[in-house]
Amino acid sequence: MKKSLYFILALLLLVLAACGNNEASEPTKDDAPEEEATESTEVNLYTARHYDVDDELYKKFEEETGVKVNLIKGDADELLERIKREGDGTEADLFLTADAGRLYRAKEDGLLQAVSSDLLEEQIPENYRDTDQMWYGLTKRARIMVYNEDTVKPEDLSTYEALTEDEWNGRVLIRGSENIYNQSLLASFIEIEGEEKAKEWAAGLVNNFARDPEGGDRDQAKAIAAGIGDVAIMNSYYFGQMLNSEDPAEVEIAEGLGIFFPNQETTGTHVNVSGAGVVKTSKNKENAIKLLEFLSAPDAQETFAEANYEYPVNEAVEPSELLKSWGDFKEQDIPLSALGDNNAKSILIFNEVGWK
Repeated sequence: MKKSLYFILALLLLVLAACGNNEASEPTKDDAPEEEATESTEVNLYTARHYDVDDELYKKFEEETGVKVNLIKGDADELLERIKREGDGTEADLFLTADAGRLYRAKEDGLLQAVSSDLLEEQIPENYRDTDQMWYGLTKRARIMVYNEDTVKPEDLSTYEALTEDEWNGRVLIRGSENIYNQSLLASFIEIEGEEKAKEWAAGLVNNFARDPEGGDRDQAKAIAAGIGDVAIMNSYYFGQMLNSEDPAEVEIAEGLGIFFPNQETTGTHVNVSGAGVVKTSKNKENAIKLLEFLSAPDAQETFAEANYEYPVNEAVEPSELLKSWGDFKEQDIPLSALGDNNAKSILIFNEVGWK
């Protein structure tokens, strides 16, 4: 009987020991190894720029970093509305567009987030980035005048404001008021001179239009060649594109025009930027910052200048030979945020003076 009791007791001890070992070997929730975070290998870029040079740079970025750039292209305003509509579920990581006014709009709509990067601050001067680090300029363009060299001499030109004088009646060409470049130009006047003088300029220019505004910037240059007007306001990089176009007719037109940087003795030529901001709900924030850093680095900046005739924002990079041939110029000295601040006022003024 005693032997049976000893056997049963020993058996119980073995069972208890086995249970204790099993419990010790099972990891608790706190002790369980954490699932390794997978490193992101993509970035989703919503871009309003449609240039071949941009696509080439994205491929180079992919090769150097291993990060895939997924492109969603479209009109800037449509892309902004899409990001709003998609809400927290948007795949957008980076929003890229061709005007500081639109970048301001994206910031004001709460679509962007602040990002801090020593490299971005080193590569992009303070006046070409948002004060709250919400967006960064990547390329510059000047709002220049081009003119018919047979009917206009360089000494005939001086300022944007002078184009409202009687001698230019029926001779001025510029695109429509719905265009963001013109809205930003007028916004800069509001910032520098105030609303009343800005309105006087807009009304005076309307009086001197050679025709109702139509087409894009290059169409204004073509209208000069067609004898419709004598002087046009357009972005500098468009003129560079025409000079280097695959279309011989565009090259011939551009070669017959002169180029002039207005307001050199006064407030300076109006300058705007292409730039980008990281979307507030970005799921690939670090890769978005990497792409910004890549696009503002010297190699990419040189490519923008050589292939798309844009001025680099990175001061370590010189303009292309073509841009250098146009000479140095004085820029407007205003915060680019003013272009967004004054955008609504610009649109109201355009409507009031009948700028179509």
